Parts: sequence; C-alpha cells; structure tokens
Amino acid sequence: MSTYELKVLNNSDDLAREAALIISNLIKSVLQKKERCHIALSGGSTPCKTYHILKDQILPWEKVDIFLGDERWVPSNHKDSNALMLKNSLLSSGLATKARFYEVPVDKCLTPAECAVEFSLLIETVCGDSFPLFDLTLLGLGDDGHTASLFPQSDSLNVKESITTVSAGKGTDRITLTAPCINASSKIIFLVSGKGKKIALQRLLDPNEKSSRTPAKLIDPASNILILADKDSVE
Repeated sequence: MSTYELKVLNNSDDLAREAALIISNLIKSVLQKKERCHIALSGGSTPCKTYHILKDQILPWEKVDIFLGDERWVPSNHKDSNALMLKNSLLSSGLATKARFYEVPVDKCLTPAECAVEFSLLIETVCGDSFPLFDLTLLGLGDDGHTASLFPQSDSLNVKESITTVSAGKGTDRITLTAPCINASSKIIFLVSGKGKKIALQRLLDPNEKSSRTPAKLIDPASNILILADKDSVE
C-alpha cells in the first residue's frame, strides 16, 4: 500500500504555485536522465491555476509530451472539453506552447469505445509499450471520491489489462486512463482544493475506505503519493 505525503497550503493560490514549482523541478530532473518527459495532466479548476503559472516557466518544453488523464466525450472545442481548458491555460501562450500535446482523439472517432482504443495506441506510439508510461500523472479528487474519470460503482474500476477505458460520470460519457496505467507512473500528485473536497480527502486518507465508494483509493503505486491540499479541504 502506498504512503501518502500530505502537504497543506494556505489557499488555492499557494497550492497552484507549489504545484507549478514541483512539476517544473520534476520535468528538469527527468530530462537530465531521458530524452523526453511524458506527463498526464488533469482537467478541472484547481489544476487550471497551476497551468497558468506553469506556462511561463523556463523549461525545455520542446522535449515534453503532454497527455490528458481523462476526457469527456464532447467535441474538442466544447466548453466542457479538458483539451480546450488546457489550450486556454498551459498552452495558451508563453514557453509551454513548445510542448507536444497529444489530445484524446474525440473528433476522429465515432464512439467512446473506439476513442479509448485509439488513445491507447497513441500513448503506446509516443511513450512506448513498457511501463512506466508517464513520468508524472497529475490527478484531481472529486467530491464523490472519483479521480480521472474513475467514478464510484462504475465498470471502469474493474478494468485491469488496458491503458484506457470508457466510463461515465455526471451525465457524460468519458475516456479515462485506467487505475493500473496511472499506478505505473513514476510520480503521482493529487491536487485537492475547497471545502467540498473535505470528506473525499478524509476517505482517501482512510486505510479502511473501499475503492468502490472512493475510486481514488485505486491509485496505489509502488512509490509514495504526494497530495497537495489547501486548508479549506483539510480543516
């Protein structure tokens, strides 16, 4: 079982700055050892603040490959698209525009299932077929305990052999990395912000909590998990 390292920041702005610093340092460290750095990023308002800070960091962005940990089954220009959020934040301007962003191919596929297969093939093509696929996976935590698009009681929680799978949550079909794929990441970081996440965070940290109710419990890599949280989500 993984050990959680919980770091509490005063507010969401401090959380965003700390996350951006940690991600920057990780990218630098990885690129001292490898030709390219592969990262999987989360959607949501909490990481969006981090991305706006991160986009101007002086890094060898041209050597960074960016993926999403999950995506809604909506067109890539839809207001709910995680890809659009990333393009409007991290990739909107600044140095980070030099990074290579590999979108979930929602516009090229007829069904979520087809899209999940195509996304898996894309990841394997870029990252190779050996684990770990990602040097960093950044995750959020939903108020219902979901992470990526692994929702409570969904069939996606039981997928063991694939890199990606289909899921559904909050009224929308989705494509998501599977728990085994996320667990194979070299480093995993959760960003947790706001009073609405307090119960979900308590459940995540509870060693007796079941993953069927709190799917974030499925994230159990060999390395420690870093949780960056603001005071509102803890106190």
